[in-house]
This record gives sequence, structure tokens and C-alpha cells, in this order.
Amino acid sequence: MKIGFMRVSTSNQNFGSQRDFLEDYGCDKIFCEKVSGGLDTNQRLELQKCLEFVREGDEVVVTKLDRLARSTLHLTQIASDLDKRGINLVVLQQNIDTKTPTGKLLFNMLSSIAEFELSLRGERVRDGVRKARQNGVKFGRKRKLTDTQITEMMKLREDGVLIRELSEKYGISNDSVYRLMRQNKNP
Repeated sequence: MKIGFMRVSTSNQNFGSQRDFLEDYGCDKIFCEKVSGGLDTNQRLELQKCLEFVREGDEVVVTKLDRLARSTLHLTQIASDLDKRGINLVVLQQNIDTKTPTGKLLFNMLSSIAEFELSLRGERVRDGVRKARQNGVKFGRKRKLTDTQITEMMKLREDGVLIRELSEKYGISNDSVYRLMRQNKNP
């Protein structure tokens, strides 16, 4: 039996081309999930269902290695488990078939390269964020209240206005009122 597995990382991505590849290959059943491939295998419910579903003699089919997992460790663990159970792994777009010695070699090489690329991408992102901060770029949400509004809110609270009234007046949560009061308390 050919069991397909497909994954996308974000909700604005879709399974379109992956599904086409898997259906064209003749997969009998397809599992799909929207989750980061960097999560541990035990945190990926659909992958777990797929791995539990397959039986000896079956094939697990993916379009690319990074759809299965992001780290060499996770990829190797999955491939080793499948191999021990007599289940073949096929990666369509990278021409990998682990029932052949060449397929096993290619699997190991490409999984290492994929992890290396992921690490490089992470470094580039961290460098970009650091550079942006040096140039004065602020990350995160904009403040909802100005310093003047916070001072006014603190004065109103001293005058006995209730937290929930302040929350309604300024359009923020009760927790935010408490947090702002703690952060702006005079020592």
C-alpha cells in the first residue's frame, strides 16, 4: 500500500502541488498536517497517525524530505524506524527510494544538506534582526497608550477609579492596566 504524507508550515500555504504529486504516484491514503517540521515527531499528530497506520511492505511517500522533518536526527529516526518495520520511504521530487543502497545514500546526504540550509537560514534571520535593531527598528506591537495616557490612568486609579473602568476607558485588558501600573510605579 502507498501511504502519502504532506505537510505545510503555515495556514496561508496549501497542499495543492503536494497532493497532485502523491495522487499521481498512486497513493492509496494521504495524511496531511499544518505544523512546523521542526517539532519533535511526537508533537506531530498526523505524522504519528501515518507512522502507526503503515504496515510491513507498505511505502511512505513524501514529495520532499523537508515535508517529513527538518532535522537530520528526526529524518534518520523516522527512516530507521520504517526500515526496521520493513516499510520503504519514497521521496518523489528528490528521487529517493530507501529500498536501494543508492536511495539510502542519497537520503542521508540530502537530509544533512537540508538541516545545514535550515541552520544557515536561521543565522541570516538572526543577523537581519540584530542589524534592524541597530538601525532603530522596533519589533512587537505598538503601545496602545501614550505616556500621557498612562500618567492620567495612574492618577485616576489614585482617585479611586476601578480597574475595570480604566480597562474600558482605555480599551485594554484588566491585566494590561495592572501591568502598566506596576511598570510605571514611582519608587
